Amino acid sequence: MVLCSMKKYAIVVAGGAGTRMGGTVPKQFMLLNEKPVLYYTLLTFINSFEDLKIILVLPADYTDMGQEIINAWFDKDRIQITVGGDTRFQSVKNGLQLIKEDSIVFVHDGVRCLLSTKLIHMCYNTALEKGSAIPVIASKDSVRLQNDLGNEAIERNKVMLVQTPQTFHSKILLPAFQADYNDKFTDEATVVESYGIKVTLVEGDENNIKITKPFDLLFAEKILNEKKIN
Repeated sequence: MVLCSMKKYAIVVAGGAGTRMGGTVPKQFMLLNEKPVLYYTLLTFINSFEDLKIILVLPADYTDMGQEIINAWFDKDRIQITVGGDTRFQSVKNGLQLIKEDSIVFVHDGVRCLLSTKLIHMCYNTALEKGSAIPVIASKDSVRLQNDLGNEAIERNKVMLVQTPQTFHSKILLPAFQADYNDKFTDEATVVESYGIKVTLVEGDENNIKITKPFDLLFAEKILNEKKIN
């Protein structure tokens, strides 16, 4: 593990209902190798830096379930829970309210359970130097943009698919989130850009998928078994 002087926080956003999975509980609590999806996300952040703390953002009805995961497997002093809002923007804002010191802040989708410590470290080092780090991967498919006149092809090599953890210095992220909500705020990068600051892109990870459909659980199980993560 790596220990550096700058404070580190990971806001893990797990506020979704996961309706596309068709389960009775949100997808972050579905079992993967007999442990909740969320467990693997938290484990990777915990193992990435000895001094990193996690702010776990959950739906109000599932905070008890989140606390059970923490109590079973993690150091309770390193993870605290807060309740999410009606939008991702509000959920992240709720998490940011618990950060009171200069720090590097990771904002990560709770159901991206296959992220690596390598990606976390790269985002940290880039944000430390540049102020931000947004992991992306290039599109492998042909891409077309629909508009009022029909549609048009876009150069595939110019299209980047955005992942998390989106990582920022707190001096950038905290004031950016003082803005009023806008429908264009699809992620943290768009919020920071609206604040007038350009973001820095870094190479993401093909395995860093977002669990949204049943097939994704099978893929995640295969990757976890290959890496012997339990």
